[in-house]
Amino acid sequence: MSYLKFDKNLLINLDQSLTKEMLRTNQAGAYHCTTLVGCNTRKQHGLLVIPIEEMGNRQHVLLSTLDETVIQHGAPFRLSIHRYRGGAISPAGHKYIREFDCEDVPRMTYRVGGVILTKEKIFISQENRILIRYTLVEAHSATTLRFNPFLAFREVNELCVANNAINREIIPVPNGIATCLYKGFPTLYMQFNRKATWVDDPNWYNGIEYVKDLERGVPYCEDLWVPGYFEVPIKKGESLIFSAGVSEVSPRSLTKMYDAEIASRTPRTSFFNCLKNSAKQFYIRKDDNMYVISGFPWGVVLARNTFMAVPGLTLAIDHRADYEAIMKTALKALTRFADTGETSERIKGIELPDIPLWAMWAIQQYAKTVGVDAARELYLEPVTQIVDYVLRGGHPNLFVDAETGLISTDGHLKPASWMNSVLNGEPVVKRTGRLVEFNALWYNALMFAADLAEGKKDLAGRREAWLAEAEKMRKPFVDTFLNESGYLYDYVDGYFAEPSVRPNMAIAIGLDYSPLDRRQRKSVLDVVTRELLTPKGLRTLSPKSYGYRPNYLGSPEEREFAMHNGPSRPWLMGFYADAYLKVFGMSGVGYIDRMLIGFEDEMSQGCIGSLSQLYDGNPPYTGRGAVSHATNVAEVLRAVRSLKRFDNN
Repeated sequence: MSYLKFDKNLLINLDQSLTKEMLRTNQAGAYHCTTLVGCNTRKQHGLLVIPIEEMGNRQHVLLSTLDETVIQHGAPFRLSIHRYRGGAISPAGHKYIREFDCEDVPRMTYRVGGVILTKEKIFISQENRILIRYTLVEAHSATTLRFNPFLAFREVNELCVANNAINREIIPVPNGIATCLYKGFPTLYMQFNRKATWVDDPNWYNGIEYVKDLERGVPYCEDLWVPGYFEVPIKKGESLIFSAGVSEVSPRSLTKMYDAEIASRTPRTSFFNCLKNSAKQFYIRKDDNMYVISGFPWGVVLARNTFMAVPGLTLAIDHRADYEAIMKTALKALTRFADTGETSERIKGIELPDIPLWAMWAIQQYAKTVGVDAARELYLEPVTQIVDYVLRGGHPNLFVDAETGLISTDGHLKPASWMNSVLNGEPVVKRTGRLVEFNALWYNALMFAADLAEGKKDLAGRREAWLAEAEKMRKPFVDTFLNESGYLYDYVDGYFAEPSVRPNMAIAIGLDYSPLDRRQRKSVLDVVTRELLTPKGLRTLSPKSYGYRPNYLGSPEEREFAMHNGPSRPWLMGFYADAYLKVFGMSGVGYIDRMLIGFEDEMSQGCIGSLSQLYDGNPPYTGRGAVSHATNVAEVLRAVRSLKRFDNN
């Protein structure tokens, strides 16, 4: 039985099935995303969504949906489903659904009278092309399939409105057509592996409603262009493959292409395999570079997310070469910024003050997984450069205090840390001065750099200086951040110490090297467990602290305010697990294992097989935001692998 399988009773209940989404990517930035039943509920949903380099590399929806109709004895049975303005559902194709499973590829099974039809979708790696295979499992009379393509040709965060500016030209190609609605867009090629009849029947379908956008308080209705339809006769036992891409393909190659792509997939037969598949969906390969996209369906390549996520997305699933390729690209951008002040067009936020600190942490995870010798050979030079860069005050917003060794940053006007929501041009959470995780990461970086330089005679003097710098900040760190209540202040700015209980202290106690002793770590851990821990990660703010907003709901402004003031973040479980195991050792293994079970339930919720961007801070801990988020998948994977390694030792 498939690990991810949904039956008729759930699927025909739209209150349940429209909350479950699926995602497929091609590791080149393109994706397909929709609900299990195929009804788009977000403007970012689409059958073929691709980045267009000439348009700032932003994602664009070319093909929104492909509506299928089964025709027998001249009677049409429409399998598709759309929601129109006011909540009207038409057609109601979900009533024909019998089963959905997602082991190798998403497979939907329909039953229309005596007809049983399956539909499977797969993205071609490194190519902007999606294939759909239809198989007629059972039929007692002649059957024809009709396909209506719904075209958008728009940026993912915009909406299409009926207009007369579209290009209506349809160009015949082998077993299909090609079309391009607007100048500057790539041509969309829609083809079959068998002869298909195209019928011109141009129409605008007006008032298609996206309920998720309606709930989010943003524009939610659009019009889509349907230029006509394809018809293909099909017999019992036959399969038909549809291709949508931005280049023409030989119809004869489609079957071989489909089979080869399936052979490369990891079956989703377990919690770990689901996350492994999800991890690979965040990879983006472009020429000789490799990146990590922050999330879907509206993510971009972010420097902080890249360094935070790369260990879990690669090393935790034994993809060492991918780690090295991603780090090569990211470190090149970081070095360029350090040397010249030049930011990266592709990797956003490379100039932020904590990027060097997270880069050091990411390299440390490589050393722990692959070995110190291998890390020394590949990364000793960049590690040395990063530490010296911070120590000499090279970063424009990262300052080392000569007396205490503590580091500070200015976050008054712009967010300096991962808590980066903004309202009316100002940070919602004004974390400024000495941030607790910045200083913990810096102490950890100095100690790790000293480890990596051990035995290198040419670095002996610098190594001693790094160790001295770490020792210098040990007592000031404790004096500055550890309060009489036994937890760590979130930040200290001059004489002001922020008392709100936030999860950044979990990062501080989860690092390999900490200025805190075991007793102090346990004290902090107790507060984190008591006030921040949920089955879906750590809350961004304690319910006991002022301004707690557990639910990521409401208008864009309300959601922006709530983002870092209560909702839970799964990625913080990676640091929480590390901290717990450091404090309790083997006796903590069972507890962390039980905590991770809470994420296994999410494999059949939200975006199936993945983890959402954030979860409400109160029960039932509903997933919100981006349907699939890189740092969450990465750190839960890393926690799972850390637990296994700890248990095996």
